[in-house]
Amino acid sequence: MKIGRFKKENRAFFAIVKGREIVPLKERKVSELMESTTPDESEIYNIKEVKFLPPTRPSKIVAVGLNYKAHAEEMGKPLPEEPLLFMKPSTAVISNKMKIILPEMSERVDYEGELAVVIGRKCKNVSEEEAKNYILGYTCFNDVTARDLQKKDGQYTRAKSFDTFAPYGPWINTEIEPNNLNITTRVNGEIKQTGNTSDMIFSPYRLISFISKIMTLLPGDVVITGTPPGVGPLKDGDKVEVEIERIGTLINYTRKENIKDS
Repeated sequence: MKIGRFKKENRAFFAIVKGREIVPLKERKVSELMESTTPDESEIYNIKEVKFLPPTRPSKIVAVGLNYKAHAEEMGKPLPEEPLLFMKPSTAVISNKMKIILPEMSERVDYEGELAVVIGRKCKNVSEEEAKNYILGYTCFNDVTARDLQKKDGQYTRAKSFDTFAPYGPWINTEIEPNNLNITTRVNGEIKQTGNTSDMIFSPYRLISFISKIMTLLPGDVVITGTPPGVGPLKDGDKVEVEIERIGTLINYTRKENIKDS
């Protein structure tokens, strides 16, 4: 099942995505979606009639660095012995079709297509075997990164945290296994990244277990699982797409920051 979050006029709601049809749900909280999905078929919309919203409103985004062997190699880094974690703020989140703003502070902003895990219920100190019970589903994510600032700072916070640096969506697939999914990133229609989640060093279930022993994950929180090789720069006016098998395609556009407009 594909579940998204949309807006029609002044109403925001969760909905089931059936092809081009958007069927609103009665459930209003992420935790409720773990228990039931009750269609409200009094109104069914065409996908062109609604505005995309981020699938959830996460309290935090927990990210994993260097989780594909080939990406660690292209970055010239040794393979981690345990997951390398960093975080992105909730204020960086944008939805499908929204614009990524390229900040004046950076001279190189990169795309990083990733599989995102969406947490469905409060999760603390769970085992790898139990992790699946706390996951609502999976979606696409672009871990946009100011690469020059990352190298300058020697850590990730500034480079990963600009507003609009967390495109997320277009919806969540609740019925897939995460361990063998193809990932493709395109810029202006040209393939830039290809990979498969089977190449991860640490599986999504291992990551959820590991993170839950450090911090409590709340319903709606997002864990992004690392990027395959092929990261590269974006420029003003680009169209960037992150496509994941059995989920769909996250589409965003770029625009250079204009301080005068902010």
